[in-house]
Amino acid sequence: MALYMKAAEILEKVEQKKGAVKTLVYDSKFQNIKQLFALVCETQKYSPVLQEIIDSTKLLKETKLRIHLAKVLVYDLLIGHGVKCGGAWKTMMLKHRSRLQSALARIKVKRKVSRNQDLLPSSFQQTRDNVIPRYVRVNTLKTTLDDVIDYLKREGFSYQGTAMRLEDLDHLTGKTFLCDLHLKDLLVFSAKTDFHNHFLYKAGHIILQDKASCLPAFLLNPPVGSHVIDACAAPGNKTSHLAAIMKNKGKLFAFDLDAKRLSTMSTLLLRAGVTCHQLANQDFLKVDPQSSEYKEVEYILLDPSCSGSGMVCLRDEVSEPQEDGRLQALAAFQLRCLNHALQFPQVQRVVYSTCSIHPQENEEVVSACLQQNPGFRLVHLLPNWHERGHDPFTQCLRASTAKTRTHGFFVAMLERCPPQTDGENLPIITTMPSSGEEKQDTPQSSPFDEEQENTQTANPSSKKKRRNRKKHKKQES
Repeated sequence: MALYMKAAEILEKVEQKKGAVKTLVYDSKFQNIKQLFALVCETQKYSPVLQEIIDSTKLLKETKLRIHLAKVLVYDLLIGHGVKCGGAWKTMMLKHRSRLQSALARIKVKRKVSRNQDLLPSSFQQTRDNVIPRYVRVNTLKTTLDDVIDYLKREGFSYQGTAMRLEDLDHLTGKTFLCDLHLKDLLVFSAKTDFHNHFLYKAGHIILQDKASCLPAFLLNPPVGSHVIDACAAPGNKTSHLAAIMKNKGKLFAFDLDAKRLSTMSTLLLRAGVTCHQLANQDFLKVDPQSSEYKEVEYILLDPSCSGSGMVCLRDEVSEPQEDGRLQALAAFQLRCLNHALQFPQVQRVVYSTCSIHPQENEEVVSACLQQNPGFRLVHLLPNWHERGHDPFTQCLRASTAKTRTHGFFVAMLERCPPQTDGENLPIITTMPSSGEEKQDTPQSSPFDEEQENTQTANPSSKKKRRNRKKHKKQES
């Protein structure tokens, strides 16, 4: 009963534009966040259909239910997994089930479709080409990739090796699974595979995390023994990923302003076996970069609050123009956070990421930051990645359901320029460290640097600077 009440409350707040679904769900402090998030998203997707069913059956008049609660209950009864609560609500919904089912059937006949998902607008319909698979990150703090694969094979799963191309992920069915083609510790299963009650998940041996969400820590790739900041850390999956990459050595400072979310995160990190972290219930913008505590921080992961428009279940929100005022406020906050991250005196690399599809929160934030911080430049990430940042920021990555089989995401990496270059467009020559290499004095390379020949990183404004210098030379001559 509490699940339906909370879902209805969040749907109403979203409709009143009081926040994004993701933010409202996490702020709800509900015990099962994933269950609540899924119910809200799915109900929201089918909202027009549910409204039509409720109107045609006069359900509100006969039950005295409020519209948002009615939508949640009708969704679960007809499309979801059945009404889970007992008592008066279940009795009431079962009483009206036949009429509701008939109304749904009439809508399908009218629209000449046979499946529920075909009732959705085209922007929602998850065809075979754009279903997001189930991603499972192996927690190397507690186990190994080989051990997890062997355990799953003993349970009847069929391991198909490493994916060779993105399309391989579209053919996963039943208990077949693959190793991801980019992230070696990431396993990929069919979309319907559920691990929430699995021993490996409950024991912290695997983390259920979308591939796009794994990219920031993977790309930052802090060396073992380094000092790292996770600036906006809750709910903690990226923090545990960083700790695994660091092999629990060094220091991992994690900040979040919400005390309850931080408490939940502490439990998650404990289950994941993370020991190198230091949690702080603090606003990252109020952290003093000059404090001696952070004098050795060289790597920062910044994944600030955003519109959440890249989350698949929010496509209906992004199909309409977002309120300019809200996006401007978010972008201003994100830029302040990114500028603040670059103030740490020893920072060498900062990864900036969002689960947003809006350029205002992505390329435009990066552009403004580079203009205000000429001592930093962009690093060209994963040359073989299919979806790039919008021109001229093609060094950055974008992710989407259609092109990368993930939620919508954006990742940029800013790197401190060598002193003599002052932002010039010079090549970076780096080498991949071997697995488990301890912290070195030389800069750490990001993954897949070895794939790229003549890799270049650049502040997009540097070309303009060179043209101006050439112009001055001609005038002098």
